Amino acid sequence: MRLKSLAENEITRIIVEQACKEWMDVSRTDVVIVGAGPSGMTAAKYLAERGVKVVLFERRLSFGGGIGGGGMLFHKVVLGEPADEILREVGCKPTPVGEGIYVVDAAEMIARLASGAIDAGAKIIMGVTVDDVIYRENPLRIEGVCIQWSAVQIAGLHVDPIFVRSKAVIDATGHDAEVITVASRKVPGLSLALKGERSAYSELSEQLVVERTGKIVEGLYATGMAVAAVEGLPRMGPIFGSMLLSGRKVAEIVEGDLRGK
Repeated sequence: MRLKSLAENEITRIIVEQACKEWMDVSRTDVVIVGAGPSGMTAAKYLAERGVKVVLFERRLSFGGGIGGGGMLFHKVVLGEPADEILREVGCKPTPVGEGIYVVDAAEMIARLASGAIDAGAKIIMGVTVDDVIYRENPLRIEGVCIQWSAVQIAGLHVDPIFVRSKAVIDATGHDAEVITVASRKVPGLSLALKGERSAYSELSEQLVVERTGKIVEGLYATGMAVAAVEGLPRMGPIFGSMLLSGRKVAEIVEGDLRGK
């Protein structure tokens, strides 16, 4: 069997043409999620399932955030009920290791969460860094993000970003809450002092991260470890139940806010 192939210029034409079509569509969306870790991919899945137009930007060329490293590069992560329900929905098979406690393979969790978000209709674009937000006043609100190729930033080149408008932005960037940090520094009138995450206290942090997931200012939301950075909560290490539940909760909050507009 002869493999069907193309001339080099045709390969280029198809890639550029198809990518640009999608960028034209992405330039205005319902929700931008920043960070393809556990909470970001979970939020993308639930929002897309409900018919919300979602684009998820990930600065690296891979999914998973902190999942892939497991605990100190051991390839397993832990979670407690009811977060296992979310993994079962995307086809994972968590292994029970105690009463209400499960362990799951890190690679399986990454692959299934990513597939679940994409299958639901979310668009995930990798190699893109969000380095600023779009804001409006009276009332103060966030209305999108400024984006740049991660490779441009790594190279240290001065290249202006482009913009994506949205009705909501979800910071799922993890420990540094990168989007909220930028907004707190650069948006006039946004009186927000990030407290920074505290040292480990897993049982307490798992509960508090989920409880305090939500809106920071109109149009801007925190999920996952970004919540800990904003609220000064303890870290919890390689136990991921709260990350999944926080992602589901922020999706519910954002959807409710969008429906109310």
